[in-house]
Amino acid sequence: MFFHNKGKRADGNESFIEDICKRTWKDLYRFIYYKVQNKEEAEDITQETYAKTLKVIQDGNLSIENYNNYLKSIALNIIRDKWRHSNRYGVNLDIENINPEDLSVDDFSEQSANRNVIVQALNSISEDQRRVIELRIIKGFTVSETARILKKKESTIRVIQYRGLQALALILKNSEL
Repeated sequence: MFFHNKGKRADGNESFIEDICKRTWKDLYRFIYYKVQNKEEAEDITQETYAKTLKVIQDGNLSIENYNNYLKSIALNIIRDKWRHSNRYGVNLDIENINPEDLSVDDFSEQSANRNVIVQALNSISEDQRRVIELRIIKGFTVSETARILKKKESTIRVIQYRGLQALALILKNSEL
């Protein structure tokens, strides 16, 4: 369990909170992990989600039927807040502990050749596939943002992205990058 209720809830039923956690934590953790792709961060966000939800439950302000959806929306808001914060303030680096040799590239010609192969591969797929991959993967737009920009349905964007990535994988496999 992610938190322990020391105080009393509005209706005094601690087992109610435990039941919610037991029924929802696996789905919630998977959802969060899929979004952040980091075990420690997913665990922290899962715990923070339950803590925020516990406060709402204790205050008696929660009257919803589907806790899973509610928890996922809270988690998504926490993730977005973390992303906004990191985008606003950037990543903290300790310059004293950075080894320049770790960041250096030994062979610029190999890196340049790899970049050319990737550019050629992107140019060899369809225009729609290239635009979707550029927006979704390179620029980091969401499916809904990409759909809005390209004036297409979200499901269409997903299909185009899937097919484009398959085509790119095949092209890059054949070029032995």
